[in-house]
Amino acid sequence: MAAPDPHQAADPQAVKRHPTLFRAVRKRKNPKLRRTDITVTDDAAVKRAVKAASLGNAMEWFDFGIYSYLAVTIGHVFFPSGNETTQLLSSFATFAVAFLVRPLGGMFFGPMGDKVGRKKVLALTMILMAVGTFAIGLIPSHETIGVWAAVLLIFFRMLQGFSTGGEYGGASTFIAEYAPDKRRGFFGSFLEFGTLAGYVGAAGLVTALYALLNDAQMEAWGWRIPFLVAGPLGLVGLYLRLRLDETPAFQKLEGGTAHASEAADGVESTAKGDLAKIFRQYWPTLILCICLVGAYNITDYMLLSYMPTYLSDELGYSETHGLLILLAVMVFLMAIISQVGKLSDRFGRKPLLMTGMLGFLFLSLPAFLLIRIDGILPITLGMLMLGLSLVCMLGTMSAALPALFPTHVRYGSLSVGYNLSASIFGGTTPLVITALISWTGSNLMPAYYAMAAALVGVIAVACMKETAQQPLIGSPPSVETDEEAAELVQAQAPEPKF
Repeated sequence: MAAPDPHQAADPQAVKRHPTLFRAVRKRKNPKLRRTDITVTDDAAVKRAVKAASLGNAMEWFDFGIYSYLAVTIGHVFFPSGNETTQLLSSFATFAVAFLVRPLGGMFFGPMGDKVGRKKVLALTMILMAVGTFAIGLIPSHETIGVWAAVLLIFFRMLQGFSTGGEYGGASTFIAEYAPDKRRGFFGSFLEFGTLAGYVGAAGLVTALYALLNDAQMEAWGWRIPFLVAGPLGLVGLYLRLRLDETPAFQKLEGGTAHASEAADGVESTAKGDLAKIFRQYWPTLILCICLVGAYNITDYMLLSYMPTYLSDELGYSETHGLLILLAVMVFLMAIISQVGKLSDRFGRKPLLMTGMLGFLFLSLPAFLLIRIDGILPITLGMLMLGLSLVCMLGTMSAALPALFPTHVRYGSLSVGYNLSASIFGGTTPLVITALISWTGSNLMPAYYAMAAALVGVIAVACMKETAQQPLIGSPPSVETDEEAAELVQAQAPEPKF
């Protein structure tokens, strides 16, 4: 917790009697920046860090995406009940299981990342995700080993979820701590570019399989191919992550070579990663993080994971039809997401996030009314309306969330807050929407669900502080050039008196 202001803690009369003493105390607590305090980023190192974190994130979401896009087929292979809705609910329930263990992964990997380093934990999560996904591709069907097929599927989905618990918090922290303050939004947007790339890769591969194979072939062996591809892809991501250095901010915590200001020394002395401390001292920020992530995740999973199933199961289109339209929308979002990151650096995180939340609040119902009209053009327009609202959050959130917490608890706090919210709201989205449609008989329920989430998001964005172009809490300023560093120091110099 921040130390009290000496002017507030002391007797005002004492301040008047000893102005020099209290001025010295104030200077000691808020020292002026020296040139050596400011981190000047290495452009090549920043780009390597962004590439490794983003590519690893793409691998993670490729692994997650293939399950959601194969939900109908997986329901037939592992949950043969004869009832299509029951099979789909069972498949999405297994999808949601991975999210139920994500908070445990966040509580395990997050504090570990604050203790032993971001790099080591991100490498470990990469290994676990690749193993879990590859293993799913090897599980015998229900027809071969009975109920044990579903048990093994649930086990490896839980392993996937546990590893993902340390992924987003670590990858976004990694990029945020490497990036210069004025371009954190731009570099952070590449993390979600990786997310979209993973979904595009998954959707593209699944679409090709549906186009090339018939239903019998898909259920017999075709569905296994995307899961088996994850093994070698995971090794590539692991290689890239192991080649990286630790972030400058974490090196400072461990007494490394990175420079930091004396003002940061008081709060960055050790990396304890204490969960109790996170919940005790940072609970208001955790609640804000959970609300932001909840609104963002519900809309994200509704569009990127659930929509193909909605088009095929609720509106009667073929699996290929829905996937191709979503694929086109995601490629378009990938093309503009870095520009959204730049806009968040220029105008601030709050305006971009608020635009996305308001977009879902007011455009969800018109978008779904368009999607229900028969024809490729209205469906594409409806999904583009949702996609443009989503990209305002995708391109901004990965820079906004790490800035909520100080460096010494950033990985742990963000992993806990993000994964608690993702568990409660994100992974359950397909299951909840499918159940609501079944219960109410209305296929507009996804729109109403997204609108409710967006309303919470609007309130959360209104409550958050603007963090664009500012140093991360508890870290020294980070700039791109020596000239910028000199300007920062000069800005603090006293005006000459004549």
